[in-house]
Formats: sequence, structure tokens, C-alpha cells
Amino acid sequence: MNVSVPNIPVARPALGDEEAEALRRVIQSGWVTQGPEVAAFESEFAAFVGADHACAVSNCTTALHLALKAVGVAAGDEVITVSHTFIATANAIRYCDALPVFVDIEADGFNIDPKLIEAAITSRTRAILCVHQLGMPCDLRAIIDIGKRHSIPVIEDAACATGSEVLWDGQWEKIGKPHGDIACFSFHPRKVVTTGDGGMLTTSSPEFARKFRLWRQHGMSVTDTTRHGSRQVIFEDYDELGYNYRMTDLQAAIGREQLRRLPGLIKERRQLAEAYCEQLSTLGLSLPVEPRWARSNWQSFCVGLPSRTDQRTVMQMLLDQGISTRRGIMNIHLEKAYRSQNSHRTATRLSRSVSAQEKTIILPLFAGMTDVELSRVVDALRQYFAMTVADDPLVIS
Repeated sequence: MNVSVPNIPVARPALGDEEAEALRRVIQSGWVTQGPEVAAFESEFAAFVGADHACAVSNCTTALHLALKAVGVAAGDEVITVSHTFIATANAIRYCDALPVFVDIEADGFNIDPKLIEAAITSRTRAILCVHQLGMPCDLRAIIDIGKRHSIPVIEDAACATGSEVLWDGQWEKIGKPHGDIACFSFHPRKVVTTGDGGMLTTSSPEFARKFRLWRQHGMSVTDTTRHGSRQVIFEDYDELGYNYRMTDLQAAIGREQLRRLPGLIKERRQLAEAYCEQLSTLGLSLPVEPRWARSNWQSFCVGLPSRTDQRTVMQMLLDQGISTRRGIMNIHLEKAYRSQNSHRTATRLSRSVSAQEKTIILPLFAGMTDVELSRVVDALRQYFAMTVADDPLVIS
């Protein structure tokens, strides 16, 4: 009798009894929309990353939109960023009727190349939007120095980077402290911390924080908690355009439990990444490397394939063995929504970005992944490349 082998997903949220009990607590409280749990989650998240202010929202895309709006990005402005990222990064810029300006990624990683930023700056540049891709911190020091020299705000797309760290003036500090003007996080199910969906903004600016809280709830002058808790009748005002970007207390309750588990989750992910690097080191793959000043949360483990190796063929081989993967990070400028000339500006050649999309794959990595599951991934790749080399010794060079 054939025994079926369980599939290995590329990611799996780490949710358990604690999160289920947190949901029960909120449901029984009778307050399920934005309320006391959201406020507690914001306070705990700010303390965890070392930020003065944290504001919870419905997802990271809405966080990016509010961040750009807060620093003054408006119609006709330009925002420097990368094409090699999820499309939401550029979409948020376009929500402000501004233009994404794409520069290439580094030669040895998947983050923006700081050396290309200054040449992309024009009189219309209103912000730099850097991305901590796959949880690996980008070169914040270099980027922030550029921003300061040119008086340009720096916003961090930290969607993947909850719990990641940078070495800053001799101290390890969390992404989101923030080191730039605003940092934006995602709590999508593929992220290390998940609330089902959701986002967070962190900043040291009380004025930015005030704007986030106003705009996320339709521009309402009085919060629900204030109105419901008042012994006097209060009528709210709406003096400016706002949005429905709220997080629910149900989501926040899950987030609070996830945040408590985060150090352990990251420790486990770092051990898995270390095992991958050790066991894949002889296969001719390009393996991710942490700069000396960075500690990744290893939200994803992305490897570069040997030359003359077909990405889709490798992914299909793994899928046939019950192992899920994802292709390398997308390039926004190659998508139909960004093919028109007025959708973006390309400030540099994007050859590294395109190559990274075409020649990399993301391997399974998640909390709870067993040694047996990791060995299945490694063994499948080892067997595939052994057969390929036998057919064509030029594949791995």
C-alpha cells in the first residue's frame, strides 16, 4: 500500500491555542472592531521595536499609503524605490497620484542599491521608499545619509521584516525603531507575525502618529473608544478626507499573542536558515548572506539557481515531490499595470532585478518545519542537480 507523503508548503502561519483563546476573549467582551485590543497591540509593538509611536491599520499597503501621505507625497511628485518588490509598494505611491522611480537592486542581494539612489533624485523627489526584502534589512545607514543630505524623507517598507535587526552605533536595534522617518509592517499569513491580515506604522513623530490615527478612521475627530466611554454626549466632526483603514480587535488580539512568541519564532527560523546554508553549500546555488550589520528574521529563504538552469523546471520537479516553492520576487515594471510610460520612471537599468526574478526560487521555511521536511527539500535538489550535471556538466560552473 502506498503511503502518501505530506506536502511541504512554502510558508505556514504559526497559530495555536493561545491565538484561539485570545479570539474567544475578544468575542466574549462584545467589542470586536478597533478598540482596546488594538491600543494594547500598538503599545506592545512600539515597545518591542523601540518606537515612540505605533499605529495599527488594515494591512501594509494602507500603511504605506498613509506614510507617503504623511510626508507630503502628492500629485506630480516622485518616490524612489525598487521594481523588485511586491506590487503594493508602487501601488501605494500611485494612490497618491505620484510616480514610482525604479532603481536596481544590489549585486549581492535583493535590496535597493544605495549607490544608485542619488543619480535618480530630481527636483520632484519627495521620498525614498526602501524595502527590507524577504526580511533582510537593506543598507539603512547609507540610505538615510542620502535622505539627510538632500532633505528627503525615508520610509521603510518593512512588510517582511518584523523582528529583523540592524547594528546601529554599536547596538543591535529592531527594524521599526524607526531609523528612517516611518516604517511600515505587514501581518499577512506569510509573514513571521500574522493577524490574518493587518499592518502597523511606527514613527518617532507625534504629528505623523496623530495623522495616521485620524486618517485610518475616516478623518473622524473623536475615536469610538472616547465616544463610547464618555458620560457626556459627543458629536464627532470630519474636517478632512479619511479612509477606512482600521484593524479589528480580533486581529489585534491574535497579534499580541504572536508578538509574545516572536523571539522564539525567529530563533527557530534562523536555525532553519543556517541548516539550509550548510546543507545546500555544495550544490552550486547562490545562497543568501547576512551583511555583518544585519540580522534577518528569515521570513523567506531565496536561492539563486546555477546558470543554464530553468527556474520553472526546478519548481515543477519540487512540486511533483510535494514541495511548494515560489519564483523569485516579482518586478513591477514588467507587469501590465505598469507598462505605460506614465505609470513609472526607470532611473537605472534593472538587469539585476530582472535576473533575480528569473533565476531565483523561494524554498519552504516556516516555524514548525521539521528536520525531515528540510532534508526532503535538500535531497530533492541534490538529486536533481546530480542528474542534470550528468547530462550537462556545464550546468553548475
